[in-house]
Amino acid sequence: MNTEGKKFLFGLPSWVLSLSTAFIALIFLFILASLLGSIPQIDKNFSEEIAYIVYDILIAAGCFFICKNNPKSIWYVPILSNTAGIISAFIEPNFWITSLWILICGGWILSLIGAIGGAIIGKE
Repeated sequence: MNTEGKKFLFGLPSWVLSLSTAFIALIFLFILASLLGSIPQIDKNFSEEIAYIVYDILIAAGCFFICKNNPKSIWYVPILSNTAGIISAFIEPNFWITSLWILICGGWILSLIGAIGGAIIGKE
């Protein structure tokens, strides 16, 4: 079977896929956080934590698949995919005070692991 002719998502460059992953995951984060926050039995902080965990997993999965299809993109895919978290770390004055920085920085590490794993599998 010839796999060279198959294009990953219509042949889009990895940087476009990375920014798309960041945008889609961010929208999903807002929707999931608002849905979980609307449930009266769930604490607001707990619903935000769950939403950020799902957000981190989506970003890591995106980094894995993008780097699996283009292993050379490992140098910029985790950075572009985590653009929202990186910007909030610099702009948000209370970013390092609240406990959510642990989840966001943990997501950065998870996306690096996903990108490295995808690049290793993609090279084989």
